[in-house]
Parts: sequence; C-alpha cells; structure tokens
Amino acid sequence: MANIQDNKAKVIPSSTAASASTTPTDPSVADPLAAVGAGIPPPQPQTNGATSPPIPPLTQRSGVAGTTKRRPPQMGGEKISRNRRLSHDETTASAPRRFLIDVEETMRIVLEQEDTDRNSNAHKTFDIRGTYMLSNLLQELALARDYGRKRIVLDEARLAENPVDRLSRMIKNSFWNALTRRIDAEGLEVACADPKNRSQHTKARIYIPYGEEEIAEHYRQIAREKPNLNLTVEILPQKCDDPAFVKSLNDKPGILALAMDRKVDADGKVKLEALPFIVPGARFNEKYGWDSYLCRSQPPFLTDLALQIYNQLDRSQKEENKSWLKRVIQASIKEYHSYWMSEPSLDPVSGLSRYRPVGLGIPPETEATHFTHILQPYAQKLGISVNEYIEGYNNLTIHEPELDEYFLHDRGVRESGHDTSYRLDKKCADLGTVDLNSLLYKYEFDIASAIEVAFDGELDLEEEFPLSPWPVTPEAFESGAPRETSTSVIQTSKHWFERAAKRKEIMDELCWNDGHGMYFDYDTKAKKQARYESATALWPLWAGCASENQALKLVRYALPKLEVAGGLVSGTEESRGIISLDRPNRQWDYPYAWPPHQIMAWVGLERYGFVDDAARLAYRWIYMMTLSFVDFNGIVPEKFDAVELSHMVDAEYGNQGTDFRYVPREGFGWMNSAYQIGLQCLSTGMRRAVANCVPPWVFFNLPAPDFSSAKKRRAEREAREAEAAASGHGGAPKLEVHHDPPSLEEAVAKLKLELGAGPAAGAGQQ
Repeated sequence: MANIQDNKAKVIPSSTAASASTTPTDPSVADPLAAVGAGIPPPQPQTNGATSPPIPPLTQRSGVAGTTKRRPPQMGGEKISRNRRLSHDETTASAPRRFLIDVEETMRIVLEQEDTDRNSNAHKTFDIRGTYMLSNLLQELALARDYGRKRIVLDEARLAENPVDRLSRMIKNSFWNALTRRIDAEGLEVACADPKNRSQHTKARIYIPYGEEEIAEHYRQIAREKPNLNLTVEILPQKCDDPAFVKSLNDKPGILALAMDRKVDADGKVKLEALPFIVPGARFNEKYGWDSYLCRSQPPFLTDLALQIYNQLDRSQKEENKSWLKRVIQASIKEYHSYWMSEPSLDPVSGLSRYRPVGLGIPPETEATHFTHILQPYAQKLGISVNEYIEGYNNLTIHEPELDEYFLHDRGVRESGHDTSYRLDKKCADLGTVDLNSLLYKYEFDIASAIEVAFDGELDLEEEFPLSPWPVTPEAFESGAPRETSTSVIQTSKHWFERAAKRKEIMDELCWNDGHGMYFDYDTKAKKQARYESATALWPLWAGCASENQALKLVRYALPKLEVAGGLVSGTEESRGIISLDRPNRQWDYPYAWPPHQIMAWVGLERYGFVDDAARLAYRWIYMMTLSFVDFNGIVPEKFDAVELSHMVDAEYGNQGTDFRYVPREGFGWMNSAYQIGLQCLSTGMRRAVANCVPPWVFFNLPAPDFSSAKKRRAEREAREAEAAASGHGGAPKLEVHHDPPSLEEAVAKLKLELGAGPAAGAGQQ
C-alpha cells in the first residue's frame, strides 16, 4: 500500500476495421497510419461527400468459392451488434478524484512506503492498494519523467483503470506513435540505427531507387546540413535484384528510401516530405516487408491492404481515388506475373507457387553465429575455422552443393516470414505452401474485383513487362516459348476470376486432404503432401478459397488440434516432433503462437459464419495478453508460448518487446494490432469478463488446461539444454540474451537506485 498527496483540483465492413468504441481514446490524436499505403501515398480519407464504388474482398461469382458471410444475429443466446457489444458498461457515472502530483517527490514517497509502509499525513492521502494499481502509478510517473514534466494531474480512475481499456488506450495513443518513423532530417538518426549491423564501418547509409534523382539530392542536402549523421547516399542500379550485386551489399547495410510527398510552399518551391510508417519494434527498427530485400519478395498482402484503404477514402474524390487504386493494382499485377508466376517461384508442373528466392552466399541478416552449427562440419573437413569457411564460401572460392541447397531453402523460409519452423526446414523452396497460394488466390480475386467494380471490367496496363503464360503448362515455360507483353493485353475481371478459380481447383486437388479435414503443403519435388499440421491450414478461410464443406471440416477436425489455452499454436506438437539436444525448438512451431495466425483465423472464421469459434479464439488471445500485461508490468511481447500462457520464449532469438524500463512505450507492432482487432470479436460480456482476467475455460465452461504437464516438459527440456551447453554439444545455439520484463519489485528497486533512496535502494538488485 502506498499513499499520494491529495490536492483535488457500398463499403464492406471489415473485421479488421478500427473502432473508436473498442479503443477509447482522444479523438484529437492523429492516427500515424492514416495516410500510409504500401509506399504509395493515397488521398486523405474523409467521411463526407459522394461515394466511390467499394471493392468487396469477396464477391459471389460462379466458378469461384467464397461469398461474404453475414454475421448471425445470436451468439450463445446473446443478441449482438457492433455498437452494443463494443459499448463501455464498465464506466461509472461518479466523477473520479484528481490529484496534482509532484513527479519526483511522489516517486520518493512511493519507494519509501514500499519499505516502511508508514502512513504519515493520513488525512491528506489516498491509498494505492494492489500491485496492479502501484504498477500503473509508477508507469504514469515514468512517462511523465520521459516528457520532462515536474507535475502532473492524475485521475484516480487512471490508477484502477480497467486493464483492457488501459492497454487498448496505450496502443492507440502511445504505442503507435512510438513505433512511427519518418526518413527525414530528424528521423534519419533513429531510422538508420540497427543493432544487427556488424559491418566494419557502421555509418548511416541510405539507398535511393534508380531514377529518383530528386529524392537523392534531398538526402544529399540533409547530409551536408547535418554532417554529424555521417550519412552516405547511394543510388541503386536499374537492375538491383541481381544476386551478385545484392551479395556485394553485405558489408554495406543501409535503409531503403521510401516514396515521398511533394509539397509546394508559399513561394512556389517544391518541398519533399517523408511519409510516416510503422516499424515492428525492439531490434526491428526498419521498414519491413518481413525479411525481404531486393532478391526476395514477401507474403503478398498488398491487394487486401489496398482495397481496405480504398474503401475508406474520401468518396467525393472519385477520380483521384481510382488513380491511386490503379497504381497499386498495376504494381500488384506486375509483381504477380514477374515474380510469383515466373520460375523459380512458380512450379509449372503443379501450377503452385513457392517461396524459392534466388541469392548467393550466406544470408547476412542473421546474428553472427546463427549458422555456426551448420558450417562447423564443413570447416572441419577442410581444416579451417568457421570464419575462414564463411569468407571462402561467400567469395565463391569454396563450392559446396549441399550448402547451396540448404541456403536456398533457408532464404525461402525467411521470405515466407515463418523463420524458422520444422515445417519448412530444408525443404521450403520445394513446397507449394497453403499460406502462399491462399494469398495468391486472394490477389487474383482482389484484382478481379477491383477491375470489375472500379474499372468497369477492363484495365489497361501502362508499364511494359512480360506476362506469365496462361494457362500454366510446362511447355509454355520452356526457353524460347513466346510471351505476351502487358501493354498488348487488356486485363479483364473475367480473366482474373478464371485464374482464381484455377488456383482453387489445384489447391483442392493437391493441398486439400478430405480424410484429415485439413490443407497441407504440397511438395513439388516429392510430388506428395507434406503432412505437417499447421495453423496456415486455416488461411484459405481468410482468403475465401475454401468451400462450405471444407470450412466445416476445418472447424471440426483441424481447429481442435491447434487450439490451446492462449489461442492457436503455430503447429501441432505431433508434427513438430521430438525436441532434443541436436533438434532444438523453433519459434514458429509448437508451443508458440503469433498474432498473424490469430487475426487471419478470426477473420476467416467470421467470414464463413463461425462467429462463436472466432470469439472463443479471440477471447483466449486477449486473455493471455491481458494477463501478461497485468502481471508483468505492462508487457506486450512479440510472441507467446500459448500452451503455458507465457511470454518467456526460449526458442532461437528469445522474445522481443520484453526489454523496457518501468513502462512499455511501444508494445510490439503486430501484437498491438491483434489486441485491437481481437477486442472487436468479443461481446460486451466477454470484454467485461476478460478485463477481470476470467480464464477462457471458466467463461466458456471448457476443460482446464494441464499446465503442470506442460511445465514438466519445459523443465525437462531446459535441463537437457543446460546439460548440452555444459558439455559443448547441442543444436543451434541461442544467439541473443532473453530479456524478462521488469517485475514490479525490480522496477521499484531500479527507481530507488536512480533516485538515491538510501542504502536499501540496491538491496533488491541482483
């Protein structure tokens, strides 16, 4: 208990759309993402005026599965609606007390009373009871110190704030702003900082796309005006995705310049302004297409992003909106033909696309010792050190076909975003994965819908490039076979709907397993299904390429295998296999859970009418996040162990977003999003229950998880790993120190040390 001094004084509703009711916040705070759209600045969204035609994610069409499902009016007997179930019943009518607080003095009082529990001037004080309230108080004081404030006015209600409301508010008002970057004169120093940079000279470097001389000169001027940045400006060649060129950049890491807005000032001069963008957080401080750069692509979500933005633009600016949408759709079509539907990504025999990027040498973005355990045997065979072997292999003086194939698959894993998982280990580049082909089905359907609704069924392409042959046959992709060009063929909605229908047909034949009621990746080399049970089996629900019967079987057979205490695990324990000294845990396998898998499952289940299942899964996830937020001083990490409801992930790189001082200031990008989206899946009763940390098995009357068994397995695994470390054996070494978030006691101890609170201040330090 502590005391503080009392001085009173035709748009399709999207499952991922923001909701002011869900995220109670100050409406005057601007959303940093409001004007961001895949590097292409869209017109500013408005709410007034005439309407542009909305582009539905799914449209009923013969030959193509996937019609937009209407949400049923009942959920577990409770009548629901968006407005009602997102209301705030929890708020009280009585006005909360307010306190004028001296920040430093209050910190001292709190710390002293934590030691002595004395209660001086009791008639002028307000009691702070419970670790959650005390944690909130210290967080508010720490934030005030961040902003250099000597005094703040603090509401009593803020200290006892509903944890769901508190976290949602912090995400909306604080976390997104803290994760926002701009590549301008002020933001370059932050944007260029990269803890992963191991090059000899760690100067700031920015790469400018070919032909963007105006942008290049803009950054040269910044370099002249701010010599302390030590900024190097380099222009990329026209063909910047050549593997040899990309490998030459390994020792010269930098950031890639993004699109800029052109403004004309009062004197008629053109001024370039950097656009805001969000970074993931923690050590991931760059603009990410997941782990892609030049020779690689990334999971293709661009069309879905574009249509969601388009549906929210100012309806009075019809032609401007169409012009923006045309640019994005043209870029998507070019990427589709030039990359995903061309070899080596495309397998012309099956017709499925694969994560199979080109490249030379060892991927440079990993930690320094990431591949040591892989390279050690090859180095020993030649009698040289691992570092010498790396240099020789990268310089092509050492040739090793086995390693060439290993790194082919490794680059594919990183392109997929699922790095790493035994689902993809040593075979990713051969797999027509369910996730990638679901996304490409969505690309095809989105492009068809956009052309049909916004462009009256036909679209001319302005940039010339070779089109991928259609229909897909091995003969059509042989060397010397004729290719049509983009400017010679009018793109029609009919053609793109046909492409979507064909991909669904191929996935039904090669990826769907009716006996198991699940989708599996298809091995194009072995010509059979790879029977790894993964959460990506649910992505066809999100994309809309599953039939009604397939959706029902996925819910009946696949979902129970993947659902655990905290939501959906990445894959089943059975598929992952035994973990041993030489086969350590991978972070995209059981028992770990990630926000993208949760979000896409919720949206997909709702699309097919399984609203109860979506709500239950969302409740599990929101419960796990809220419990960690309450118990661990506000933590919002990168991922979770969903079996044990724990942020303490011991696989590979540990966990991001757990290393902060006193108060979380950023959360973690996709975890922030998952919380806000997940709340929209909950009814009012569910939201009230999860705010009181009612476990999902209690709320839904389900069997309680066997936490003791999971913890026993974890302890046994940790013992084996400790034994392996002591003997110098084991699989891939852990390459990063795992940061546990500071407990309340640790935060108090550190504050005491900072404030010089006496000899006892350091007593709790380890």
